[in-house]
Amino acid sequence: MERKVARVLKSRLTIEGAGVRLKRVFGYDQVPLFDPFLMLDHFGSDNPNDYIKGFPWHPHRGIETVTYMWNGEVEHGDNMGNKGVIKSGDIQWMTAGSGVIHQEMPKKYAGLMQGFQLWVSLPAKKKMTAPQYRGINKEEIATIQEKGLKIKLIAGKINGIEGPVQCLATPVEYLDVELENGKIFEHATPKKWKTFAYVVNGSIYADDKIIMPEQCVLFTEGDFVRLTPNEATHFLFVTGEPLNEPVAWGGPIVMNTQSELSEAFKELDEGTFIKSGKPSDSP
Repeated sequence: MERKVARVLKSRLTIEGAGVRLKRVFGYDQVPLFDPFLMLDHFGSDNPNDYIKGFPWHPHRGIETVTYMWNGEVEHGDNMGNKGVIKSGDIQWMTAGSGVIHQEMPKKYAGLMQGFQLWVSLPAKKKMTAPQYRGINKEEIATIQEKGLKIKLIAGKINGIEGPVQCLATPVEYLDVELENGKIFEHATPKKWKTFAYVVNGSIYADDKIIMPEQCVLFTEGDFVRLTPNEATHFLFVTGEPLNEPVAWGGPIVMNTQSELSEAFKELDEGTFIKSGKPSDSP
């Protein structure tokens, strides 16, 4: 059964961190529409004033974040001792688990600095797992290519090829797709998984509805998705198994109950938030 369009959302301007201007594709208002995905941010500007102040030290608990850079560089540091720079084409995959305090600071870039950050909720049984971090070089990302189609496989498996990100939260597939006009994108999906596509450049038809740049299309349940380009198009395609758990969300911390959320912020105030400080280079 082909998936149909359930909803189309337009990204909206949001200011986060120390004053970073970004486009929020979906977030707090859409829970639980995108379960297990909590948020997708699209950051990008050719004006360094829009991003240079970055995201100074801040906490996370109960989630995984996948940061994917298209153009530019972001410097990372955390309480576990991890340090590094995510460069064009690279990925930062972080399991916040029981608690991480980190910073993400973009560097000035000549041209359009652009990237994406996806939040995935951890299930209740893994909310307090030990934090993990991995910086993934662009050479580690497999590219699947045929005439008119190019897929960078960030997470999931296609034709026996596996992406480098393997979320602890739940099974996830995350594709970066470039589609030429005249080439149809048809992709099988587990029937119950939440599935969406976010168009960055160009436009595509989904279920006879045209999806324009900076629009996100959320699909109904089904066995496959068919997307037809209206022109050469570049989009993100993401699908994952829902957790079907309650969500208690407070800024950078996402738990299952309000009492768990209150406890997390109490620990932040008391200085007991960090449960594991052992450096980790890979999950």
